[in-house]
Amino acid sequence: MFLIVQQRSKTFKVDGGDAEINVLAGGGAAQTETPEVADSGNVTSQQLVDEPFAPGHDKGSCLSRYESVLYRKLSSHKPSPYLFSKLGSNEKPDEKQDNRTSAPEFLKQSDSRNDSSQSSRMPDDKLLDGLLAPGFDERSCLSRYRSSLFRKISPHKPSSYLLSKLRRYEDLHKRCGPRTKSYKKACKRLKSGHGSSGGCNYLVWIPINGLGNRMISLASAFLYALLTDRVLLAELGNDMSGLFCEPFPNSSWIFPKNFSHKVEFRNHDERYARGYGNQLKQGIINESMESVPSYTLLNLDHSDYDLDRQSFYCNQNPSLLQKVPWLFLISDQYFAPSFFLTPTFNQEVQRMFPEKETVFHHLGRYLFHPSNEAWGRIIRFYQAYLANADERIGLQIRVFNTKTTKVRTVLDELFKCTQKEKLLPQVDPQNPAAAPSKNQRSKAILVTSLYTEFYENISNTYWAKPTVTGEVIGVYQPSHDETQHFGDNMQNMKAWAEMYLLSMSDVLVTSGCSTFGYVAQGLGGLKPWVLYKVEEEHTRDPSCVRDLSMEPCFHYPPTYDCRRNKKMNAGSLFPYLKHCEDLNWGVKLVSDHQE
Repeated sequence: MFLIVQQRSKTFKVDGGDAEINVLAGGGAAQTETPEVADSGNVTSQQLVDEPFAPGHDKGSCLSRYESVLYRKLSSHKPSPYLFSKLGSNEKPDEKQDNRTSAPEFLKQSDSRNDSSQSSRMPDDKLLDGLLAPGFDERSCLSRYRSSLFRKISPHKPSSYLLSKLRRYEDLHKRCGPRTKSYKKACKRLKSGHGSSGGCNYLVWIPINGLGNRMISLASAFLYALLTDRVLLAELGNDMSGLFCEPFPNSSWIFPKNFSHKVEFRNHDERYARGYGNQLKQGIINESMESVPSYTLLNLDHSDYDLDRQSFYCNQNPSLLQKVPWLFLISDQYFAPSFFLTPTFNQEVQRMFPEKETVFHHLGRYLFHPSNEAWGRIIRFYQAYLANADERIGLQIRVFNTKTTKVRTVLDELFKCTQKEKLLPQVDPQNPAAAPSKNQRSKAILVTSLYTEFYENISNTYWAKPTVTGEVIGVYQPSHDETQHFGDNMQNMKAWAEMYLLSMSDVLVTSGCSTFGYVAQGLGGLKPWVLYKVEEEHTRDPSCVRDLSMEPCFHYPPTYDCRRNKKMNAGSLFPYLKHCEDLNWGVKLVSDHQE
């Protein structure tokens, strides 16, 4: 027996009404494992010895009378003959006739597919088909080379061209990263206010909005750095401190906090004045200039400010922008699909990603390795609650506005989806307890949400009634903060751990338009079922749909064709770009062969 604290979880043994694992919502409840489970069948003499019941009862009217012995150790305390006589049984059953079977091996051990030591499910491919570079200190980042032990083998292999680009970039970052001579020289160029040819060029990513938005935009920024030979530096503030390992060998990607030069774009007016689009419009940057400014700003967020976005997506004066040594980027969008729309980059990104729907899958697994603190949270939860299940089902549930959308409405839509798509087993309302089965399977349901109602309703559903399939159902929720707190490092740590846990699922249901779910599906290589967003109690039928690919949705793609000077529909230009299922004006990358 051992103690589990600070987790919300319940596991219910639906075949006989007893709880195999029972960790109560408040935490701190003891968790015990059933020591022995025997096959069901006729009432044995041992059942009558250890439990002094008279034979002849109708088993169907009281399942527990003769089945309870299947779930307990043999009692060392035998009833006396006199007690038998008082109870009405004058003849003690013959103990020699005991034919009670021992616990079947299939119930004593987990399915080999879910055992982290089994190579059939958990391959020893710590470099992820060459995606990761060898040579890191493994102790400094335990997750980097151990993540493959907890995932299925990805069927999506990185291209040799992508691998060569990554190795080339790593050399560039090592040569130009913080604390190098090249970096110090570039800082002097920035301070001078004038750009110059030669030397290292930089892309500084600046975070806005929630963690999911940040991660998908950071991956997009890295792709742009790969395409333009810029060195990516990430401004990771206090709220993102300690979430990730360093992704590049022998260098750092963190933009130094003690950066000596003041870069002016922290408010709206400064962003507009220093923005690339405005500088082009005002002639501050032009082809005839002998010296361009030392830095400029690209504002690619989802705001109404469109000048930078149009200039960038139209790829106006790409050679001119390349001359600017310091490029500061603000974005909360997954803008990677835009490079497939740009003639300058189209062929290059297609060589890097011949499987178009694998952009975030490969770049995300390359960049985002949980820090040792985050990895500890992930693995402790996984091993305690998810590892031994035959199937892991992730439910990522987002309620965007509780003032206009009731949690109960979203819950009803979730149940409609999971029942219609047969993702969760149905319960048997007519049967109080199902008979034990040798072919019993287990499912672990991971619920991630700010609210407790989803976990409580799902767990109570499987607690109250058995499943029609006789499956063992476990329901778990790592945290429930009720409110999203921007700038909160600990909440970001929990969010990152939960995204990663979701990515370890076999089956995934996500909430439409939620970047939290995008990160999970991309890292896990999962094509989820997307629960349509409920707005002001308006629902859709069906309530969910299978996603087109594992890629995140680009919520605000370019809508203007610069070459033809007219509006365009980005979702109809190429067979590998389709409108998102969860946002009809957004686009996402899909397989070339998808209809």
